[in-house]
Amino acid sequence: MDDCIFCKIARGEIPARILFEDEALLCFADLNPAAPTHHLLIPKRHIASLFELGADDAPLAGRLLQKAGELARELGLAEEGARFVINAGRDGGQTVGHLHLHILGGRRLLWPPG
Repeated sequence: MDDCIFCKIARGEIPARILFEDEALLCFADLNPAAPTHHLLIPKRHIASLFELGADDAPLAGRLLQKAGELARELGLAEEGARFVINAGRDGGQTVGHLHLHILGGRRLLWPPG
């Protein structure tokens, strides 16, 4: 989508602190971190939310989860732990209409989250 902020970041139109990028995924630092370590992992292709994933997207969804774990290990979060969050829809806390996975860590994260 042309007006999606995450699509603009993926296209390089808006600067971001990039941690990882390949042909399908992009990971960058969250501008409003909720933890000492807070990155967003997105598919480069616009998918509005988790609710929009179809059966054909299973390889991408698997890659998203696999890469999230790999990046968390690289960020040094594996020993103490991390939280991986996908919000979906307004009541689920999704504020940007593009599927994204939060990688959070660097402090004890309480439950419930809020």
